[in-house]
Amino acid sequence: MSTRFDGLPLRNWRHLSRPDGVEIIAFDRADQSVNSFSQDALRELGLIVERLAMDPPRGVVFCSAKERGFIAGADIREFQQFDLKGTTTDAIRNGQQVFDRIARLPCPTVAAIHGFCMGGGTELSLACRYRVASNDPSTRIGLPEVKLGIFPGWGGSVRLPRLIGAPAAFDLMLTGRSVSASSGRAMGLVDKVVDPAVLIDTAAELALRGTTRPFKQRALAAITNAWPVRQLLAPQMMKQVARKAPKAHYPAPYALIESWRRPGPFSTTAAQLGSERRSVVAVSATPTARNLIRVFFLQERLKSLGTGDSAIRKVHVIGAGVMGGDIAAWAAYKGFEVTLQDREQRFIDGALSRAGELFAKKVKDAAARAVVAERLKGDVAGDGIADADLVIEAIIENPEAKRALYADVEPWMKDGALLTTNTSSIPLNELREHVRHPERFAGLHYFNPVALMPLVELIHHDTMDAQTQQRLAAFCKKLDKLPVPVAGTPGFLVNRVLFPYLLEAARALSEGIPGPVIDKAATRFGMPMGPIELIDTVGLDVAAGVGAELAPFLGLEIPTALSTPPEAGKRGKKDGQGLYAWKDGKAVKPEVPADYKAPADLEDRLILPLVNEAVACLHDGVVADGDLLDAGVIFGTGFAPFRGGPIQYVRESGVDALLARLNALQATHGERFAPRAGWDALR
Repeated sequence: MSTRFDGLPLRNWRHLSRPDGVEIIAFDRADQSVNSFSQDALRELGLIVERLAMDPPRGVVFCSAKERGFIAGADIREFQQFDLKGTTTDAIRNGQQVFDRIARLPCPTVAAIHGFCMGGGTELSLACRYRVASNDPSTRIGLPEVKLGIFPGWGGSVRLPRLIGAPAAFDLMLTGRSVSASSGRAMGLVDKVVDPAVLIDTAAELALRGTTRPFKQRALAAITNAWPVRQLLAPQMMKQVARKAPKAHYPAPYALIESWRRPGPFSTTAAQLGSERRSVVAVSATPTARNLIRVFFLQERLKSLGTGDSAIRKVHVIGAGVMGGDIAAWAAYKGFEVTLQDREQRFIDGALSRAGELFAKKVKDAAARAVVAERLKGDVAGDGIADADLVIEAIIENPEAKRALYADVEPWMKDGALLTTNTSSIPLNELREHVRHPERFAGLHYFNPVALMPLVELIHHDTMDAQTQQRLAAFCKKLDKLPVPVAGTPGFLVNRVLFPYLLEAARALSEGIPGPVIDKAATRFGMPMGPIELIDTVGLDVAAGVGAELAPFLGLEIPTALSTPPEAGKRGKKDGQGLYAWKDGKAVKPEVPADYKAPADLEDRLILPLVNEAVACLHDGVVADGDLLDAGVIFGTGFAPFRGGPIQYVRESGVDALLARLNALQATHGERFAPRAGWDALR
């Protein structure tokens, strides 16, 4: 062990002096399975760096002592507390100072990266002179802070553009995406990519021998960070951001660009870090940042539900339509052995063809792709039922048809196997009648498209066993899906909340309000897609089926567009024609007259029915609490994440203010806007 750090009170860091004179500094955060930067760990790192500056070794390698990953970033729970206590400026300044001291050490420094390297971990690596990454598939490097409504604040937004050039740097920071070791090497983020077994030795050798980055990379970095070029690139970046993220909703990307653009042509690193610090502190105090950080913890809560082993290895899916086929394909992609059944082989063939397209997108290596494809097999006869640990029914939305299927299937299922339905709206109490083992029967409601939508509603009923819910939650976790437990009442959570919103949009369309105007009102609020486009995307046939189930329960009248099944070939996006025409997967929306003025209350007409029904769902116990409701609606519908979910929207807007707006709509448009039960509990 090194004597360089004798006397330092270190709980979160290990150190070792190699015979070649390189000092190994390993992050090992106390009492945590994953490394993240707490203020305590950051303070200790500062003490270590002070000693290194006083007594420099031949080189320094920063690595992780954990089995899982390098560094996940800053401790988000602590960050929340900084906001509450008003100490964010101090926390950002502390991180900047420690990393700046690393950057100014008189000896070579190397970050040895294995596994995830995110946020503050990436910023630590950027403060080092060199970076070595393992070629393990788990190694991913990124700066995802924008997803939390902030941006890199410990020097990352200053150092990354200098290292790899502004275009590549802002692509990473503005999207929050991560890159593999090989991609990082190609863009200049990583100097060497090696096998995990030789990671530390390679990093030590790099510290001793150094390396020179290609001239093209160095030149690009210098040119794109020159003051005149910054003034040219910044407005272009802002225009690109504006296409996806309005400034009023998501201020962080704009603050990031401006923080980089603002410093003068001869500004020092200290001045640039000051610009970064002031901007990060400002955006961290916005409602957007607070709500996005809240959404992060909601996501972590859903992930935590899937603990333990599901004991599910083989899955049998019945119904090879769009939903059933895509559920089967995703399960196979995630490592399960899957059999897919339908009444005719031609339906299965179509699903297998779509699965092949998914595998081609997700698995680039041909040999690995063949292994994935082999896990998915067509099964017209249903032979896979007997071996399946989980049977998923995904046939038409008809209670009688589903119950008849269960009667046929259950005798063939092995003891302990789970039976589930992908119904989108039918109450489970109706479906569990005559099921032999209702304790092992549940709902697993996926959302379309399965590969993209993160949520799965885990639907329970009064005779379901708790172990069934635990196993299914663990299964969802293996699928990289977020399970939200919901009661098996009509529409469950997501469709029950979404349906009044879609109905009101269809009604507004029938009144002559142009579809693009309706869609724009919703996206202006923050919805990812307008409701008319969403109806077409879901399918008018599906919307009509859900409507027939839910409208009587909710006491709502169905507009003509959704009251009957659509004409053949006019079901929406999947047919190329619905409420809109569709071309190459995109809606072709009609032009709106330039002088057309949308009704002043249109946004409220669309959004408040959704919020009203969310309040009713909470009151009725569809979910256990408001946080789970917000999580389900955000991840199931894309409800404006920066608003924190419908219940958080009620809290921030004020119960009385929203009730006044509902009452105004009720007076103008009718009783469907009458406040539902549950509002008083939110006061």
